[in-house]
Amino acid sequence: MTELDLNRDTVQSLIDKAHEFQAGLEVTFPDASEGGDEQWAKEVAASFAGDPFYTEFKAMVEDLDPDQQWTLVSLMWLGRGDYSVEDWDDALKYAEQTWTDHTADYLIGTSLLADYLQGGLDAIATSP
Repeated sequence: MTELDLNRDTVQSLIDKAHEFQAGLEVTFPDASEGGDEQWAKEVAASFAGDPFYTEFKAMVEDLDPDQQWTLVSLMWLGRGDYSVEDWDDALKYAEQTWTDHTADYLIGTSLLADYLQGGLDAIATSP
């Protein structure tokens, strides 16, 4: 079984926060900008800075160590189908290489984030 460098209860709390945030009325995400992921993450942050669910989610992610943030991003990618459980180490490596201090915004700006995180957890739980 693949080991996580992140407490499953923490991931579940983040899933719950993502559901609460994305269930809000008329939550729409800014179009991806030509400035890349980092610029787009800043636009997401500016759009939702006053939302309490966004603020809680962001604080929870920012309280994680960078390696735990890499795990969280990798779980999202796994649940989204970008990687398989067999490619878990590759996902972690790529998350480390592309990490920025805008991880929370990158995550919360992903439509279906909660579903992807849950899918990633489920894939890890059922892996040999």
